[in-house]
Amino acid sequence: MIESNPKSFLLLLAAMTCAVYLTRAGGYWLMGRVTIGPRIRRMLDALPGAVIAATIAPILVQGGLRAAAAMLAAGAVMYIWRKDFAAVAAGVAAAAAAFALGL
Repeated sequence: MIESNPKSFLLLLAAMTCAVYLTRAGGYWLMGRVTIGPRIRRMLDALPGAVIAATIAPILVQGGLRAAAAMLAAGAVMYIWRKDFAAVAAGVAAAAAAFALGL
């Protein structure tokens, strides 16, 4: 059994903080030494969409109809009004409605 104590938690938190910082700083350092041509620019422009798709795909696969309704509502609101908060509210409302309907 794993014991929980504050020192272990703080040590783990510090290690994770260092890992995130080194990864980000290393990325900036590395990209400062790379010539950004058209091919790398296209890759960097496509990266945010790929991260979002990789985050959403498992939710849709495991979430069923409720998750699909929420994603569809949020996507529609974002497409029409381009308002982040409204899209989140629509997604939550659609998920709640699907839950209330027993989906």
